[in-house]
Amino acid sequence: MSEALLGGVLIGLAAAALLFFNGRIAGISGIVNGLAGQGAGERGWRIAFLLGLAGAGVLVMKLTGQVSVSPATTPVLVLAGLLVGFGTRLGNGCTSGHGVCGLARLSLRSLVAVLVFMAAAVFTVFVTRHLAGGAG
Repeated sequence: MSEALLGGVLIGLAAAALLFFNGRIAGISGIVNGLAGQGAGERGWRIAFLLGLAGAGVLVMKLTGQVSVSPATTPVLVLAGLLVGFGTRLGNGCTSGHGVCGLARLSLRSLVAVLVFMAAAVFTVFVTRHLAGGAG
C-alpha cells in the first residue's frame, strides 16, 4: 500500500471515529478554534485529537528516518501557516473539514470550498514553478 493511500485511509478512519464516538466533524481549524473558552470535557478530546495528529507525524518521521516533512525554510513555513490560518477563517473551514468531512456529507458549500482550494493550489504551483523560477 502506498504511503499516500495509507495516509488517506488513516485520515478517513480518524474522521469516521471522531464522528461515530463524539458526534463531531474532524475539521482541524474548528477543533483548534474550539480550544478557547471550552469546558474541560470539550477541551480534552480536542487536545487528544491534536496530539494524535502531531504524534502520527512524529512516528512516521521516526519510522522512515526522515528528519523533516518539508524542504521549506522556517520563515516560509511560518508564512504558509499564517496564510492557511487566514484562509480557514475566510473559507469558514479547512481542507480536512470541507474536503474530507464536508464532501462525505455531500455539502454543496464544501464542494465549492474544495474547488476553490484546488484552483488556488494549481495557480500557486504554476506561479512558483513557471513564473517565480521555483524547482519543478
